[in-house]
Amino acid sequence: MQLNSIKPAAGSKKPRRRVGRGMGSGLGKTAGRGHKGQRSRAGGFHKVGFEGGQMPLQRRLPKRGFKSHLKALSAEITLGDLERLGKDEVDLLTLKAVGLVGEKVKTVKVIKSGELKRKVNLSGIGATAGARAAIEGAGGKVAAVPAAE
Repeated sequence: MQLNSIKPAAGSKKPRRRVGRGMGSGLGKTAGRGHKGQRSRAGGFHKVGFEGGQMPLQRRLPKRGFKSHLKALSAEITLGDLERLGKDEVDLLTLKAVGLVGEKVKTVKVIKSGELKRKVNLSGIGATAGARAAIEGAGGKVAAVPAAE
């Protein structure tokens, strides 16, 4: 193979459409723009979603849902995660260090999923009612979560 013999695959390159080059070309006269109207004229432009003055679809449909900007700042961990962690004292920095929660997280809550058989003391971490009962049942404690800043 030589650099001067390289060619694209057959059928991969099509010649560009040369519009307005006479009737024999098949794209003469109106050059594929039809007759009259905004789109036939030079500079004829309308914004995306414009429907000729009719109320556009994106404005006819109802608004639904939202994306919370606080989602990245809060996280959940399970009782099973605490069991696998293998530490007696757990706080936010510990969870970040082992990679159970992201670096941006500011609040963490323990949810009742999985089992906890060991004693774990939580500080600065919230817990659901069921998770709190399971932690205290295993001999651990849940310290009060400090007030949000």
